[in-house]
Amino acid sequence: MPIDYQLIKNWQFPEIKHTYTEKDTMLYALSLGIGQDSLDPKQLQYVYEKELKAFPTMAVILGYPGLWMNNPETKINFLKIVHGEQRLRLHHPLPSSSTLNAKIRVSHVIDKGADKGALVIVERKIYDQDGTLLATTDQTTFCRADGGFGQSDEAPPALPKVPERAPDSLEELPILPQAAIIYRLNADPNPLHIDPDTAKAAGYDKPILHGLCTYGMVARAIVDTYCDSVAERLVRFDARFSAPVFPGETLVVEMWRQSESEILFQAKVKERGIIVLSNGISEIK
Repeated sequence: MPIDYQLIKNWQFPEIKHTYTEKDTMLYALSLGIGQDSLDPKQLQYVYEKELKAFPTMAVILGYPGLWMNNPETKINFLKIVHGEQRLRLHHPLPSSSTLNAKIRVSHVIDKGADKGALVIVERKIYDQDGTLLATTDQTTFCRADGGFGQSDEAPPALPKVPERAPDSLEELPILPQAAIIYRLNADPNPLHIDPDTAKAAGYDKPILHGLCTYGMVARAIVDTYCDSVAERLVRFDARFSAPVFPGETLVVEMWRQSESEILFQAKVKERGIIVLSNGISEIK
């Protein structure tokens, strides 16, 4: 049924205090497949407590508000929602362990039409205990069965398309068969990623990988290729989720350098030849 615009736009989120440890930071990195080469110092820096660093896309799991759209009061068809886009701006490097505060709001509710669904964008700002803004995330959820309510916000500027020329760089990343089982321990316990019956009810043959796991893995390719594996250089990472990914597949990340600071990218699944992450843009310093 159509979304109640006023209800969703004014949905109240409590301010979330999120305490995480070095083990949580290592778990996040491991869930992205970092550490598969246990002799690579570029990978060890995210999974070994000696001079441990937080991988920058960990910001997307900090202060996570939970499966709030599953609340019957939202009247959103939870089985028909998919993660549409994720945007991330990093203002300062994340600590390897800390207690952070997250302030959350629904920034946009966009009606695409009665037969086309709706978009709900949730903004999350993450602060340290001194009040310094560390990261801003914008998560777009595509509510496939909830369009046609009329009142609508203007959509944010669209993410860019990648160039038609051949990519400047390419990297293949194998996805662990157990990647979804590990990744869900970070923040997202949605049974779609572990329960075969839930996956089939949602229209998939088997549990799918979290979009944010794919997102983090692709960020690895950007950091490795254009940041000399210095994660602090990544300051923006935006992308659109185009198709589901299954654990055990292989990501092929294609990258185009537009300037000293701007990298466009997309990712394909090697085994099926389909684009799964598109319209990607990252900024480095």
